[in-house]
Formats: sequence, structure tokens, C-alpha cells
Amino acid sequence: MSTPLLQIHVIFSLVGIVTGLFVFYGLLTRNSFGSWTAIFLASTALTSLTGFPLAPLGFDPARAIGIVSLVLLAVAIVALYAFHAVGAWRWIYISSALAALYLNVFVGVVQSFQKVSFLQPLAPTQSETPFVVAQLGVLVAFVVFGVLAVLRFHPDGAQIEKRRAA
Repeated sequence: MSTPLLQIHVIFSLVGIVTGLFVFYGLLTRNSFGSWTAIFLASTALTSLTGFPLAPLGFDPARAIGIVSLVLLAVAIVALYAFHAVGAWRWIYISSALAALYLNVFVGVVQSFQKVSFLQPLAPTQSETPFVVAQLGVLVAFVVFGVLAVLRFHPDGAQIEKRRAA
């Protein structure tokens, strides 16, 4: 049964993933997408926050991922908006933001194998090869492209000044 809160949670999650991938692309191409970044960080935080009151209540792996994601997002927000992703804060911002995005995508893959009818038979217990390959593929892609983003993205002076003025 789909509740309004669940629908809102899913919308925040999808917005977070789409905008996060856009921001990730920007990091790889040495571009900063200020508004998209803010939407990504906010919607990903709202994904975690709206997940806590969903049934079943209690502490479970999904809520643990939500807590880790909120911590990562807090670090990313401080690194970007307080320290302008300068010096060591650049890789701290990139790695924490991308780790939060990865967790959102990880949960998306889990949910896909649970809810999408043609994926369910491929991994009914989520320990089967298709599920493991999908999750490993996502992890490897995030690690490889995350390292590339850290190596390539350097905010220029204009981007830093815009953040300081905001």
C-alpha cells in the first residue's frame, strides 16, 4: 500500500538521484552547478528524513543507511558552503557528496529488485548473481568516477566568490 509519505519519499529519492548524477557529471567535466547542487543535497537529505517514519518502524538497515547518508550530507554541506571546497575540503566535499549519492542509488537498486516485476525473479532473496553484479557494478562505477572527479574538479575563483556571496 502506497501512502502519501511514501510517495513523497520516492519523489525526493528520484530527484536526489537525477540531480546528483547531473552534479556528478559537472564534477567530472570541471563544472559547478550551484542550483543543481543545492537541490541534490536538499532532496537527498529529505529522502533520508522522510524514510525514518515509514513502516515498519524501528531500527533497520534502511534507517542505518539514512543516518550515514545524513552524516555524509552534513559533511558535504559544510565542505562546500562553509569552506567553499578549497584545499582538502574539495576532496572531502566530493567524496562525501558522492558517497551519499551512492547510498541513494544503492537503495534504488535494492528497491528495484524488490518492486520491479521483471527483476524480482532474477534475485528473489537479493543474494543471487544478478543482484550482486548490479550492486558491484554501481559500486565500481562510483569509485572509479569518484576518483576521477577528485582529480579533475577544482572550483575556480569565480565559483568560490559566488558561494561566499550567497
